[in-house]
Amino acid sequence: MAQIYVARPRAEVLVNEFVRSVYNWMVVGLGLTGLVSYYVSTSPAILRLIYGNSLLFIGLIIAELALVFTISGMISRLSASSATFLFVLYSVLNGVTLSFIFLVYTRTSIVSTFFICAGTFLACSIYGWTTKRDLTSWGGFLVMGLIGIIIASVVNMFIRSSSMGLIISYIGVIVFVGLTAYDTQKLKNMALTQPAGLDAGVVRKGAILGALSLYLDFINLFLMLLRIFGSSRE
Repeated sequence: MAQIYVARPRAEVLVNEFVRSVYNWMVVGLGLTGLVSYYVSTSPAILRLIYGNSLLFIGLIIAELALVFTISGMISRLSASSATFLFVLYSVLNGVTLSFIFLVYTRTSIVSTFFICAGTFLACSIYGWTTKRDLTSWGGFLVMGLIGIIIASVVNMFIRSSSMGLIISYIGVIVFVGLTAYDTQKLKNMALTQPAGLDAGVVRKGAILGALSLYLDFINLFLMLLRIFGSSRE
């Protein structure tokens, strides 16, 4: 029997390629962060350099924040290669500063929490992509929740309350679950509304920006879940 091939509309192909690019870059970022984090945690010399020098550690945090704001706020002025380099650099620096999790939590709990996070993230992404409900109204509420988490976390750095830390983690899970669905829907709308014939560099920058948003959602969701389910090293 002769096989019949049905060509997909070009718009659908472009959307699929864009979304695939976003998730590919997100996975690259997560992979780099994980590898660097594990490597740093196995090097006593690097650990002493980073955590033995508070100014260096604070400098790394500031550099990470600067990279996020640069990519998010100046994406239109950056070249595609520059945006990609900054995203990769951010992923590496984040791996350096997150190396502490291998010192605080057991590897078994880190791995199990990662899979819990991956499953949760996937479910939220699928919901954000398939729901007919407009999640735009969630944006303001989620941003306020995120600001509240940041303020509460800073306060808890001084009072060091374990119960407050746990409450912040549970609220954080709710906020980042919502942000994952919200950002996925934004990504879908971005993909569907991108005009045909758009320059490849512009498409790449859009993919990097989308990857950064989902990367941040995943990392923060993982850290909140780790504080809830993670087992401390003896």
